[in-house]
Amino acid sequence: MRFLSNEHVRQGLHIPQVIDLVETVYRARSEHNTETWPTIFYDFVPGAADMDIKSGYVKSAKIFGHKTVTWFAENEAKQMPTLMGLINVFDAETGKPIGMTEASFITGIRTGASGAIGAKYLARKDSETLLIVGSGNQAIFQIASALCAFPSLKVVRVAARDLEKLRTFVDTIPTRLQAEFGVNTEEVTFQAADSLEQAVKASDIIITVTPSRTPILKREWVKQGTHISCMGADMEGKQEIDSSLVSEAKVFVDDKEHCMQAGEIEIPLKEGKVLESHICGEIGDLIAGNIEGRTSDEQITIFDATGMAILDIYAANIALQMAEEKGFGVKIEM
Repeated sequence: MRFLSNEHVRQGLHIPQVIDLVETVYRARSEHNTETWPTIFYDFVPGAADMDIKSGYVKSAKIFGHKTVTWFAENEAKQMPTLMGLINVFDAETGKPIGMTEASFITGIRTGASGAIGAKYLARKDSETLLIVGSGNQAIFQIASALCAFPSLKVVRVAARDLEKLRTFVDTIPTRLQAEFGVNTEEVTFQAADSLEQAVKASDIIITVTPSRTPILKREWVKQGTHISCMGADMEGKQEIDSSLVSEAKVFVDDKEHCMQAGEIEIPLKEGKVLESHICGEIGDLIAGNIEGRTSDEQITIFDATGMAILDIYAANIALQMAEEKGFGVKIEM
């Protein structure tokens, strides 16, 4: 089997390719060619340290596997990555381990692709302004992916609680996008949002990537026609946007059962603000053309994505295949 570090994975995966492969997996799910198995979550310190184990089976690719990923906020002060983990991929015909990769880069790039895909299929086609809420690990992936999937974007704003850290992050965005992802930003303006409320009011597309357990986006801030990709709620009890906003929007999910248990729609359902029938469908069915998405420029749309291991496993398998072809990574005898 072969092991790939994050640096090795970077050699094998690029954003346009990952957007395509994430759409492929979403479509495979729509065609009943995947299985996602129960997730194990554990909060070591609520809101500050957690881990999850996700697993699944991509029948069309004849692979299965699992991912264990951890998030420890205080690692930043220890000069360690806050997000770490491993992905294991197995052959579904023999059970043989194919390989293992570090998880943080794959988690970042495929989550970025998911947020961008939500916008690609649900945002207004004339959208020009993007707001990223959160400036942690995931922010740069969301920006890079959104710019690739939505080339009409002209202004990208980022909002976060720590304004000093936020401004430092925003100053580095153009250089990082070019160096890490090969994304040209000459036509795009990047801004640090001094006011979350004003930034929300001025945005066509909003992507939330925070670990919040209390709503940070208010209904009255969001203008008609806005699209929101909610990427932060991936564990029971997390919530980034007002339940009233969810109740007024057209809501699409990546995995209906999982989102109802631990996604953005979990709490509005428990509060009785919405019913299960409020969910319009899964993104894979929308990509496949089996259901209808946005039907007017006035609608508010939401994509609630908790993340699925099948995305990580499929991406890791592609990276491992490229590593085999090009001879990079570490080969392990078993």
